[in-house]
Amino acid sequence: MNADLTNLLYLVTIVTFVLALRFLSSPKRARQGNLLGAAGMLLAIAVTLAQDGLENFSWIAVAMAIGAVVGVVGARSVKMTAMPQMVALFNGVGGGAVALIALAEFHNLAREAGGLAGEESVSILLSALIGSISFSGSLVAFAKLQELLSGRPIVYPRQQYVNGAILLVALTLGIAIIAGAEGDALVVGLILAAAVFGVLFVLPIGGADMPVVISLLNAFTGLAASAAGFLLHNNVLIVAGALVGASGTLLTLLMGRAMNRSIANVLFGAFGSVQASSGGAAAEMDGRTVRSTSPEDLAIMLSYARRVVFVPGYGLAVAQAQHDVRALAELLEAKGVGVLYGIHPVAGRMPGHMNVLLAEANVPYDQLKEMDEINPELAQTDVVVILGANDVVNPAARTDPSSPIYGMPIIEADRSANVVVVKRSLSPGFAGIDNPLFYDPKTSMLFADAKQALESVALAVKKL
Repeated sequence: MNADLTNLLYLVTIVTFVLALRFLSSPKRARQGNLLGAAGMLLAIAVTLAQDGLENFSWIAVAMAIGAVVGVVGARSVKMTAMPQMVALFNGVGGGAVALIALAEFHNLAREAGGLAGEESVSILLSALIGSISFSGSLVAFAKLQELLSGRPIVYPRQQYVNGAILLVALTLGIAIIAGAEGDALVVGLILAAAVFGVLFVLPIGGADMPVVISLLNAFTGLAASAAGFLLHNNVLIVAGALVGASGTLLTLLMGRAMNRSIANVLFGAFGSVQASSGGAAAEMDGRTVRSTSPEDLAIMLSYARRVVFVPGYGLAVAQAQHDVRALAELLEAKGVGVLYGIHPVAGRMPGHMNVLLAEANVPYDQLKEMDEINPELAQTDVVVILGANDVVNPAARTDPSSPIYGMPIIEADRSANVVVVKRSLSPGFAGIDNPLFYDPKTSMLFADAKQALESVALAVKKL
């Protein structure tokens, strides 16, 4: 295939990627965006395979078959509640692939007469370094989300010094490559040092910050892929990587803003260590106690309300209760109750986690209200039902300057007439702090698994 036709078809691919991102910005067109992006990737693969000079097509076919099987099985068998883990894992695989490309290209180019050009050395350094960090860091994020590792920050003595020393080793090896040193061991050492840094980099980050970490590592993978595109002289890889890097970086910044925290605080603050907030301590000192409720009492409260707002959190995802909350909402709507859903941007364990779960349950999109939309309406809401959320409804973020989450925008559930928290226990959320909302006189606690609780409430509503 000649170069002009290749570049034209790659341009078509780039346009499909841009349009796919545009469509993904709206849940109504997200499916079309996914299909358009997949079609663009298929075209890019076909054009690449049609290039002159490619060999070992049998091995390429085997690799593609393995990848296709893993992708199909993963997409069909992984539950929506485990989607953050799969995103982290797939993102890590992309970073690892880029690091291996850097090693292979270094091996090939170093053998050629004249050795590596300066820009090629820089591309190899960036691809190997960033790709390897993304790979190992994403694996740790996967392990934390899958609860193979503790979701709490894993802190070790002098962690910043250790991390800095390992990163310095990796950069030193990269500088040696740029200076003209040859030998595959240099790139292997660079990849291994970067992989160790990626592990130690993510370990001290708590589960509450995993959405931000996933976004950041996704941006890393995109930047590494773009660097590999310069190495391979592949325009579509350059642009696609830049799109992923830019969108991941923007999303990371937006997520940090949603938590009112800097990215440096997310990455280096060891946020999520268990501690008692002054709000929780004050609640106990004032003699306030938790007020429990039953499914039957909650059914009566909801059935005679004018407006009910459900606030989903990770507890809803763990219990796989998205279909149950939709079923309960339909029963309430049949009684003339207005139902909305308040969505916090960092609820769950990945950006848009709650939106994806509720969309799977066919919750009407116009009932999903983002935090800024739902907060003004909560003062006129009769009942807010919190389903497994914790930190994102903690009023200490607004009232307690000593709280670690002070200043973080929250869904202001405490402004409603009544609050019901469906939760298995009073344990703190990922931020590791108590929630004074649980002790508020207007709050009732329904201690149960979200799915079981919603099923019981729905059954009680039917009997009214």
